[in-house]
Amino acid sequence: MLENLPTFIPIVFGITTIAALLLFHWCMKNSNSEATQKNAAKIIIGLTIWLAIQTVLTLNDIYNKDTNSFPPKIMLTGVFPTILTIILLFVTSKGRQFIDNLPLKNLTYLNIVRIPVEIVLFWLFLNKAIPELMTFEGRNFDILAGITAPFIAYFGLTKLKINRKSILIWNFICLSLLLNIVVNALFSAPSPIQKFAFDQPNIAILNFPFSWLPTFIVPIVLFGHLTSIRQLLKRKTEKS
Repeated sequence: MLENLPTFIPIVFGITTIAALLLFHWCMKNSNSEATQKNAAKIIIGLTIWLAIQTVLTLNDIYNKDTNSFPPKIMLTGVFPTILTIILLFVTSKGRQFIDNLPLKNLTYLNIVRIPVEIVLFWLFLNKAIPELMTFEGRNFDILAGITAPFIAYFGLTKLKINRKSILIWNFICLSLLLNIVVNALFSAPSPIQKFAFDQPNIAILNFPFSWLPTFIVPIVLFGHLTSIRQLLKRKTEKS
């Protein structure tokens, strides 16, 4: 764990992670599919086990022990499995059925977690655990996705005041914001591929509980955008 870090920072991040988990459960429970609703608890248990595995790895300093390995250990045992899971969901029939039955409005609200995440990142920067480029004072404008999400969900998907094309564009923009911070975080972390922030590298994600950011929160948000984009494009094709 990071030393001399104010206790409130990991606590706030831990609560944010739990909030993301509960919001995803809320998405599944509000699905039109009875199968998705019934499987919601099992999926949440699986995700909780995944978070526990990441906790054990970080508390045992697995990600910190050898930062010269390639690919970085956090990528190999933390990020790649989540990316593979997302790919499998999109290429299998059962996976696509699950994706298409998730409510678009709830998935949009899920992005609210990006607000506390960005605040935590700023606190971590002030405590020299990440570089400035990973905050909204640097190259990271991901907080805009979190701020605008409730407006898109309410006015676009509840009140229907925003057309589907605009919501689709919003998802692409927010997806690009997410990919931007992911790339900057990856290349500023201690590893053979580090390109930025050598004076103050991104060490937070190698420690508990902040390893949950690349191994859980980012994949959930990424999955939400990809699912939303698929649904919006599918509906557009069906209408035409």
